[in-house]
Amino acid sequence: MHRFSFWVARFELILICCLTITPLCGRAVTVRSDELAESRAWAETKLKAGSPPFSFVYGGRPSQELLSGWLFKQSARKYQPSAAESHARGQNLTEHMLSWTDPGTGLEVRCVGIEYHDFPTVEWTLFFKNTGTNDTPIIENICALDIRVQRGDTGEFLLHHNRGSPADGNDYGPLETPLPPGKSHKLSAKGGRPTNSDWSYFNIEWPGEGVIISVGWPGQWAAEFVRDQGRGLDIRAGQELTRFKLLPGEEVRSPLIVLQFWKGDWIRSQNIWRRWMMVHSMPKPGGSLPPPQFVASSSRQYNEMIDANETNQIMFINRYIEEGLKLDYWWMDAGWYQHHGGGWPRVGTWLVDSNRFPHGLRAISDHAHRNGIKILVWFEPERVTPGTWLAQNHPEWVLGGTNGGLLNLGNDAARQWLIEHVDQLLVEQGIDLYRQDFNMDPLDYWRKNDAPDRQGITEIKHVTGYLAYWDELRRRHPNMLIDSCASGGRRNDLETMRRAVPLWRSDYAYEPIGHQCMTYGVSLWLPYYGTGTVAARNVGYYGSGKTPVEPYAFWSNVTPSLGFGIDIRIPDLDYPALRRLVGQWRQMAPNFYGDYYPLTSWSRDNSSWIAWQFDRPEVGQGMVQAFRRENSVYESARFKLRGLDPEGRYKVSNLNEPGLVTEFSGRDLCEQGIPVTIEERPGAVVLVYEHAR
Repeated sequence: MHRFSFWVARFELILICCLTITPLCGRAVTVRSDELAESRAWAETKLKAGSPPFSFVYGGRPSQELLSGWLFKQSARKYQPSAAESHARGQNLTEHMLSWTDPGTGLEVRCVGIEYHDFPTVEWTLFFKNTGTNDTPIIENICALDIRVQRGDTGEFLLHHNRGSPADGNDYGPLETPLPPGKSHKLSAKGGRPTNSDWSYFNIEWPGEGVIISVGWPGQWAAEFVRDQGRGLDIRAGQELTRFKLLPGEEVRSPLIVLQFWKGDWIRSQNIWRRWMMVHSMPKPGGSLPPPQFVASSSRQYNEMIDANETNQIMFINRYIEEGLKLDYWWMDAGWYQHHGGGWPRVGTWLVDSNRFPHGLRAISDHAHRNGIKILVWFEPERVTPGTWLAQNHPEWVLGGTNGGLLNLGNDAARQWLIEHVDQLLVEQGIDLYRQDFNMDPLDYWRKNDAPDRQGITEIKHVTGYLAYWDELRRRHPNMLIDSCASGGRRNDLETMRRAVPLWRSDYAYEPIGHQCMTYGVSLWLPYYGTGTVAARNVGYYGSGKTPVEPYAFWSNVTPSLGFGIDIRIPDLDYPALRRLVGQWRQMAPNFYGDYYPLTSWSRDNSSWIAWQFDRPEVGQGMVQAFRRENSVYESARFKLRGLDPEGRYKVSNLNEPGLVTEFSGRDLCEQGIPVTIEERPGAVVLVYEHAR
């Protein structure tokens, strides 16, 4: 053992680190014609011919028996986005409307589908409306998705899925579940928050092809994958519990379902998904995708905002300015409001605490704006605690009443009050970015509010109210970005991600390995996300020199939205090193919008390496991030890159070694791999490359 360690220390040991995927030199990710053909054929069958991809039970009878006898209508038109989403959606979409009406009871079932012509993607949402004069019979077991896929004669089904964000360091970890004959597998939300346990996005692979599925529902969804004994796989998904009658004139909706068809390589398919997200399913304030942003707060120094005041907030902003750390946003988190001595968790009185902020938050935002910095402010309107304004003045709006609980966004009066009140705060206090948290599980409140013949109704109305609330804020503030938080990343379903980005992707904070693994997993699905880094040891002094920064910790927590939590009051932090790291981040950060390729397996093992690549073939640029963990005995590794031009030359720079540029052929980088050496344990390397045109 000692002899082996000696030789490892003396000589470079090269590892060939790659996944079981074929390098794709010269194949920038583009949609294939056969993928578009399959998507069109599917839309012809399901969204035009009226062979529905959903199911339900009505009055004790399955929809498969009923719909053929109901009045059927269908139409199609160019998709017209609403005012709230006009900047978010791309062009080249067709909206399909299919409706079935029961002549006996007046129940109308509408399937509103969207066919994308630039991606192999279709989506739909169901609406159930009682057009009659009496209550409907019971509608139950609504599966917004109920389809069957068939494989060929060889191979088998494999389910690619991810953990949600339970804040345990395994957040967003990728999983693979084989689906052999007779196998069934279930996934679901937990407690009513959609990505609390399982991730609500999946990729079903079978030999040479597959389909990506997403359930857009910021509530309690469930999905089941049931393999038969032959070559088929049944897939059902939707709201977990539905059993209700509809009152005259009442209408409800189902979860959004998205399918994206693919051929070839599943990692390539994930990049088609990322590209579709950026074109069609991400917020675009002012018409553009959110740029990389550098944000900072004093939450670690002032107990969130409980001990914050006007003076210390302005002082912190000034210190960043003095040290040349140019912020995009100053982040004011939980506790700025009146909480009557109950600390930040005591929410329900959404008024600025005038004792600590005598001029409101406006004094801080005005100071920030004069220095080219925007303001981000935290809200948590859905949770209400006893003794606060909402619990005392409008207990009828709260599921839980005067004892506190859940603000019922399905209540029209409550939602309208919230819209007006928050909109007024945004305008009066000069708030540029609205951050909404959700630190409770709503499911018990929803279900306890439902009668036996109305199960699922309270959840549906709260979910639709929540989305309508955000849509109205976006309509009134089209240049404003929304940050979605729910004890970290517990509400990152697709409907939410169309309206917001997760700037705090997990409540599991700062620890390097956990956050390396989060970037690895979440990048398969979301192009934009954020977290925080402390970057430097804020406690203790090291000899007579400066308090050191830790590049390994910094790079482990680097994301498109980079958050700082350092104590900038400390005079002897190594500020030149911090400025250098932030400058390097700004150089590499645009690549997060590139195609994403894992270069190693996912692992939290402290003796392993982990690495990935982001590639932007349209501009011939990209980056590789690699991490050698503390117990790894290997100083060097070699990683096979993807997506490069095999006939081209690439200039590669190590951000740790400014000015040193090495040139490789694209073919060598893909077939032989790029060598990476990290002498420190733990250590990190960021390589940026550019096509030498």
